[in-house]
Amino acid sequence: MSVDPRTLRHSYDSEGLSEERAAEDPFDQFARWFEEAVTAGHVEPNAMALATADRGGRPSVRMMLLRGFDRRGFSFYTNLESRKALELAENPRAALLFFWDRQHRQVRVEGPVERLPEDDADAYFESRPLGHRLAAWASSQSRPVAGRAELEARWRAFAERFGENVPRPPWWGGFRLVPERFEFWQGRANRLHDRLLYVREDGGWRRLRLQP
Repeated sequence: MSVDPRTLRHSYDSEGLSEERAAEDPFDQFARWFEEAVTAGHVEPNAMALATADRGGRPSVRMMLLRGFDRRGFSFYTNLESRKALELAENPRAALLFFWDRQHRQVRVEGPVERLPEDDADAYFESRPLGHRLAAWASSQSRPVAGRAELEARWRAFAERFGENVPRPPWWGGFRLVPERFEFWQGRANRLHDRLLYVREDGGWRRLRLQP
């Protein structure tokens, strides 16, 4: 390898995250940072890493796109026969990580995961671009395929079958992560980063500062 990862360094010079400036409610703090990430021009500010684990505790992680958030939790959609969905069926807990490098920020969210109602899945599926809806039929997500040509042939076959009226596949739906913990990380100079942890407690939120 021509580049030594040990030589790659970046200095953080942000204003920081103080208890006085942070919101009392982590949902409000997330909404504030998310809006600022959108304004900052990130290509996909709703990109997030989703970590799951199977019944035996073996973890896996992948990038997803956040498709909704409110005080009930964070929503995303996927093939219900995919690896992530099967792991959530065995072990319905997960963690999310958002990283916004332009502002030197991370947000970690952890908690149990629940299925979204069918009506929500129908409404979101209908809002997707036509090609994305067809891909949901064409791809048996996480299963082996002989080659790219086979996948594209399946996509064309479903395009001929459905035209523009593509229904939601019965194996496609949504999940909601219900937060029990939030951590807001703000990069600071000399690696003395700010970390504010919110833990759900007695119907409210307890806030703690963590050492970097």
